[in-house]
Amino acid sequence: MNMQGSMVNEKTSKEAARAAIHMALTRSREEERTLKETFSAFGIRTAAVDFGGEFLSSVTKIIERAVVASKREGVTEGTYLEEGAVAGAAREAVGQVMNKALGMNVGGKIGIARTGENIVVAIFFGIGLLHLNEVGIGLGHRAIKAID
Repeated sequence: MNMQGSMVNEKTSKEAARAAIHMALTRSREEERTLKETFSAFGIRTAAVDFGGEFLSSVTKIIERAVVASKREGVTEGTYLEEGAVAGAAREAVGQVMNKALGMNVGGKIGIARTGENIVVAIFFGIGLLHLNEVGIGLGHRAIKAID
């Protein structure tokens, strides 16, 4: 990934969003690990985690998985405010695909990125029934205290 010409050093919400989307679109743990190292070199903390199940019963699990993954991978330190920011951004991302996903099975990956005062949760959804799948991406952003 060539990020030399980007605005990474300015620690913008756009860069955090780009990183979260990239993490949500990874296909393997190895790809996650490589991308995480690349983003880390630019001061962006990232995490990714899979999810799946019937949409309505999975909403709470998706939000919980985002909070747990962000803490486990060092994106957040687990404070009440940070956990609330991740949960709120994840809820926003889920809400953006709700109309497509109601009553369907979903599966995909959650990507989380933090840089400066920005934390972003991107969720890639495979939505479907049998082999008739639709896809969607939801994105949520929150401003929180900057990391060192």
